[in-house]
Amino acid sequence: MWAQLASVRSRNAPLDIHPEVEEALATNKPVVALETALVSHGLPFPHSLNVPTALEDVVRLTGCVPATIGIIGGRIKIGLTRNELEILADRSGDPCKVSRRDIAAAVATKSDGGTTCSATLVFAAMAGIKIFATGGLGGVHRGGENTMDVSADLHELTRCPVGLVSAGVKSILDIGKTLEYLETLGVPTLTYGESREFPAFFSRHSGFKVPWNVNDPVTAAKVLHTQWQLGMVNGALIAVPIPAECEASGENIQACVNQAVLESEENGISRRGKDATPWLLNRVAELSAGDSLVSNIALLKNTALIGGQIAVQYQKLLPENDREAELALRCRPSVGLSKKEEEAVHFPTANVVVIGSAALDITAQADTNTNPSQAMHSTAPGTVSMSLGGVARNIAEASHRVMEARYSDLSSLLIAPVGNDHFGDALVQETSKLRMRTDGLVKTDKRSAVCNMVLNSGGALVGGVADMDITRTFSGDMMLSCLQKHTPSVVALDGNLSPESITAAVDYCNQNGIAVLFEPTSAIKSASILPAISSFLRRDNSDQPPITFFTPNLLELTHLYQATRSEEFDFMSHPSWWNVIDSLNLGSAFRTDLEQLARKPVDVDDSSKGTLSFLIDQGVAQMTVHLLPFFQHIFVKCGDRGVLVAMCIPEKDSLASAWARERSNSHKRYIVTHGKAKEIMVLQHFPALPIETVANVTGAGDSFVGALLASVAGEPGSMQHPKGLEEIVSLAQTAAITTLQSHFAVSPRLSELVKL
Repeated sequence: MWAQLASVRSRNAPLDIHPEVEEALATNKPVVALETALVSHGLPFPHSLNVPTALEDVVRLTGCVPATIGIIGGRIKIGLTRNELEILADRSGDPCKVSRRDIAAAVATKSDGGTTCSATLVFAAMAGIKIFATGGLGGVHRGGENTMDVSADLHELTRCPVGLVSAGVKSILDIGKTLEYLETLGVPTLTYGESREFPAFFSRHSGFKVPWNVNDPVTAAKVLHTQWQLGMVNGALIAVPIPAECEASGENIQACVNQAVLESEENGISRRGKDATPWLLNRVAELSAGDSLVSNIALLKNTALIGGQIAVQYQKLLPENDREAELALRCRPSVGLSKKEEEAVHFPTANVVVIGSAALDITAQADTNTNPSQAMHSTAPGTVSMSLGGVARNIAEASHRVMEARYSDLSSLLIAPVGNDHFGDALVQETSKLRMRTDGLVKTDKRSAVCNMVLNSGGALVGGVADMDITRTFSGDMMLSCLQKHTPSVVALDGNLSPESITAAVDYCNQNGIAVLFEPTSAIKSASILPAISSFLRRDNSDQPPITFFTPNLLELTHLYQATRSEEFDFMSHPSWWNVIDSLNLGSAFRTDLEQLARKPVDVDDSSKGTLSFLIDQGVAQMTVHLLPFFQHIFVKCGDRGVLVAMCIPEKDSLASAWARERSNSHKRYIVTHGKAKEIMVLQHFPALPIETVANVTGAGDSFVGALLASVAGEPGSMQHPKGLEEIVSLAQTAAITTLQSHFAVSPRLSELVKL
């Protein structure tokens, strides 16, 4: 997410983006902002409802997505629903007219409000919307040299990088003084068409010239794009003359405008601030017998049409690899960002996304000279420390560190919920200090995840409290809202997520061709992936596994396998399971190869650790193979007995794979079977790497998975070769050992695992 909006959201701001608008912004579709002051104050009912709906239709006809902006119940809405438009249009709740100065007050009092040009510019820039189409811009009022009555719209154009497409300034204003003031502010002012004469709202002629004109949407878009290329943070005014067919009545309407202004000065309305404009517009409509309303609607539709055309052309000017940077920079705020937020502006779309838990681990340990009996029901001297934890967070850090060392052109992202509390702030700040991205940390109203552990003087766990509900309640909508902004090659999910959220993520990834890795986190939570598999089996008749990577330990493997055979799921009776297992051709040759592998020593250098017989005796190999219809690659973490890998290479990839030329080799500890449909199944054991000292067992498995993710993203297809698979597992094992030797949940030394 671009920096300004990410920063606002990180502070739990009351801002909602309509799903259609958010999807458009995330996928680089052109968007046009529309204001709502005309809905809440400018147009009479039912025009106040019908006109904004018609303007949205005009924008859609150009190929853009409309984003009508307003405030409903104190929440800023970038993109309004029909019901929300009705709330503003019927005015029964007395909506306020919101300029920049009114934003915070309207939000704090939970008011409804229509946004003027200035407020709409603020929110359009905040969301990263490049074009805003409206009727008339505010400006210097007649007599403004004495009253100092100057619209905030003009200043907003100096700090919002948005192209404002309008029919000039409102007809009741002093056009000459407004243009002089825009020049003073340095706001680019251009007319749209052959002439450089600035339009007079209802008339195509004002008698005032501007320095520049643009003849078509492409040129207008180039002006805005050039400003972005140069890093300029101001907007531009593109003045569009009223359609020629409405010009005939313009002279009569302008006469009505002059009379209404005179009346407002006589009756004191002109001195009533924001109430003056609605009165004047209504009076002009009365004097012109409705002609001004017809012309007003015509010019609104015209600016929406041209605004849409410019937005389409602007999007075409962006090279594909520059669009993410444009989205980041085009909404830079008028106030300074933190150093980390400035750095985040330049982050590309993430290659690896990890979704799940991020937590703070608070550890209290008594001093070594403390008598345990004296510490009961009391406090004891000792040390209290805080560190970052959470399975997804650990995996993301490990992936980030390995990428930093070996694949510097790749980017990883952690998507996790954090509370809007001090613990949440600490999570964001500490994550930032690791040079990790924080734009995936989603602030919610739940408590941040915290694990508070109390250790005795010997380091043994005495007790503690784990407050981890926030991850379980992380909604699929919030999760997908973050995920959809990226095009990762692989998404990792940890078992702390709810089954519903896991299912939503798996469905999204399968529909978009994204690989999925599932890290079960514990034996009990390992089964949280099964509803996602069940959902896949109900709607998909193919034999393609829904989960690409599965990284259990022995307990998690056993628990999940048993759950698949339970009455609730009973996956082993599904036709697709039998089709895959039968096609793998696991006959007597496979059983013989497995028996030979089981006789190999666990450790090639230490026979006292026994053999690999546990693969058969405990059913580890059988369970792993039987899960291949649901998980394409399974990495079983066997602790000090190494790693068992099982994978199935489908027919479409098998001929190009180096495994097609391999046969089972007990010396190299792998079994290779060639299936009936030319698919290949590989089962390979990798001995554990030697380790001398263990400082901390927390996070070793997560470091294994993080390094695996980095390799999968950095060297796609490497598992299609025996040497490539060996290198991937070796790196993952090295990462795990490095963390075992560290007091951190993820060893900082992972950043030193430079590719040889």
